[in-house]
Parts: sequence; C-alpha cells; structure tokens
Amino acid sequence: MASPFELISTFSYRIIQAQIDAWPGAYGKSYVLFSNVSICLDKIQRSMAVANQPFLTDIKIIRERARMHIEQGAVTEGYMADRENVINLLNAALATEIVCVLRYKRHYYMADGLSASIAKAEFLEHAQQEQQHADWLAERIVQLGGAPNFSPEGLLSRSHAEYVEGETLREMIKEDLIAERIAIDSYREIASYLGEKDPTSRRIIEDILAQEEEHADDMAGLLKGLDQMQGSGG
Repeated sequence: MASPFELISTFSYRIIQAQIDAWPGAYGKSYVLFSNVSICLDKIQRSMAVANQPFLTDIKIIRERARMHIEQGAVTEGYMADRENVINLLNAALATEIVCVLRYKRHYYMADGLSASIAKAEFLEHAQQEQQHADWLAERIVQLGGAPNFSPEGLLSRSHAEYVEGETLREMIKEDLIAERIAIDSYREIASYLGEKDPTSRRIIEDILAQEEEHADDMAGLLKGLDQMQGSGG
C-alpha cells in the first residue's frame, strides 16, 4: 500500500504547480501549497477509513439472519439468486444427465466387434460419471428446497441433449460427441448465469462441465481412431 507521502506526491502534481506559479509572492505560493496538502491529507484519511472497514457483513447481522426462516436450511437471507429459476435450470441439467446415462448404457451393451472394446470401456465409464453428475444435481436441488424431477414423463423434453441410439459404432460415438457438445454449451451458459448469485450451484455445474469436456475429447479421439482403422482396412 502507498505511503501518505507517496499519495501526496501523486496528487495532481502538475495542477498544484500551475496554481503555485500563478500566485505572486511567497505568501500566495505557500497558501496554495498548504491548501493542496490539506486536501491530500483529507483524501488519505478517507481512504484509510474505507480500508479499515471489515469485508464481511457485521457478524451480528449474519447471526440474526441465520435465525430467520431456519426451515429453509441452506437457503439463507443472503442467497441472491432466483431460487425457483435455479431449481428449474438444475432439473433441466438433471434430465440431461439421465438421458446421457441411458444413451451411454445402451451403447455399452450394443457395441460389438473387434474395434468396439475400447469404446465399450469409455461408454461404461462415462455412464457412471453421468450418474454421479445426476446425483450431485439432485442433492443441490434438495438443498435449495426443490424436488429433483426423475419422472420418465417429459424427460426428453426437459433434457438439453437428445437420445439418439445410432446403428453402427461410429454413429454411437458421433451421437455421444454431439450430446456432450450440447451439454458443454448449456452448462457454460448456466454457470455464467449463476455467477456470484449462487456460487455453490455454479461450482457444481463447472465441475460437471469440466468432465463433459473430457468426455467430448474422449469421443472425438475414438471417432478419429475408428476412422483411421477403417481407412486402413482394419
């Protein structure tokens, strides 16, 4: 932090010098210099007062707010987001994860052939990770006082990603890659919307987003490898 003397030295030096030069006589010059130094010291005192203020809200206020509406659990008076809107967004993400679990599971069981062994392992791993994402989202929805929507009715309409089965191994990998890319864009927008209004939900979405990006890279790699094998007659 700059010292008072550094602050004084940087306080509109040219303006002060111009004012001093404009005043005739030693008394006038001294008066101008004294006035400007007084202004500098006042600014320093104000900035130090602001710097000494605590960053957090007064603890008494936090304690009082914590006792209000205790039935809402984790949702305190300081929660800044539109809770119902956040719950709806998380339920849409939950539906997306469920659809991804189902699609990866089907691809795991349906993929066959010599070139399918690596893909099957990826399909199974991704299905398990998507299920974990669904669990994280469901837990957060409950924390916010909502109800996770696991109903099969309307699942596809709630999901951002589509459920496309694919006939060949290449089609399966391609559809999984497309679904991951859809989820990546959707989750990026949700995280941006949540911002600092709901940092807990945002971090959950960001953790899921990071893993979806890994999934997309995995599927892109499988697709490239499969095309190379087929191109070489493998």
